[in-house]
Amino acid sequence: MHRYEIGKLLGQGTFGKVHHARNLETGMSVAIKMIDKEKVLKVGMFEQIKREISVMRMVRHPNIMQLYEVMASKTKIYFVMEYVKGGELFDKVAKGKLREDLARKYFQQLIGAVDFCHSRGVYHRDLKPENILLDENGNLKVSDFGLSALAESKRQDGLLHTTCGTPAYVAPEVINRKGYDGSKADIWSCGVILYVLLAGYLPFHDSNLMEMYRKIGKADFKFPNWFSPEVRRLVSKMLDPNPNTRISIAKIMESSWFRKGLKPVRIEMKGKEPASHDVEAVVGDSSTAAEAKQELARPSNLNAFDIISFSAGFDLSGLFEENERKKEERVAVR
Repeated sequence: MHRYEIGKLLGQGTFGKVHHARNLETGMSVAIKMIDKEKVLKVGMFEQIKREISVMRMVRHPNIMQLYEVMASKTKIYFVMEYVKGGELFDKVAKGKLREDLARKYFQQLIGAVDFCHSRGVYHRDLKPENILLDENGNLKVSDFGLSALAESKRQDGLLHTTCGTPAYVAPEVINRKGYDGSKADIWSCGVILYVLLAGYLPFHDSNLMEMYRKIGKADFKFPNWFSPEVRRLVSKMLDPNPNTRISIAKIMESSWFRKGLKPVRIEMKGKEPASHDVEAVVGDSSTAAEAKQELARPSNLNAFDIISFSAGFDLSGLFEENERKKEERVAVR
């Protein structure tokens, strides 16, 4: 850490803090995420931290926050990352709906970044405006790969099975707990984000979490009157509750609305790889410490979604059984 001058606090979470910092050799501004090892071990999230490091090394793209270096001490893990100072996309949407051309620009960059992740076998699984940052030039940067999954995480059925994400943005098949395609689940989340950018509010919202899940399962939402026919068609195809018929990223990119004003992104395949390739060598092996724990505690800040996800006896599949009539229902609610 002697190479960096630590500056102001940028944010704070359950497991650590993020500070602005400056590289003393180059003068470059960076963000340093400082993670408390003991807290991570207590909740059994060490493997998740290692996976996040591995994933961020794989997805080097102009619209994805870059990981420059990983370091560790006896008590802390340090992520040295790209400093993105434009704030969260959420802050922009919180002020109201965006102009259609600006929303399209952000959506184009989001889809480009997500498509790149999928081409590397990476599924984000927690796409939402709070995890999307903007740089000083107004370009989008996808961040927070803490819940991401790799292609090798799939079971023998070729599907992912971990229920995770943020309730309002999560795909119905993820809640259904019967397995899901990570790419299809990410597309649903992108559809919710596009709706939010253009409407200024969520398509699925209810103070009762179970009622909200019912709405998600049936794609029970309405379009504001200012949505153009092209946007309605695209969002409807992305928020298709049946993942087998949900639109693909390739088809999204072919749509006329998406292609308006599209600027190609140059992806540099070469360049400096993040330092420290051996994750175990940097952050240490968690196995000994983990074995010493007789029982791993759950995170203390569980929300209702987490509680439902962790409850083996809480089966939500009944909310999603009546998909046969989904098209009629979707037409009716609009």
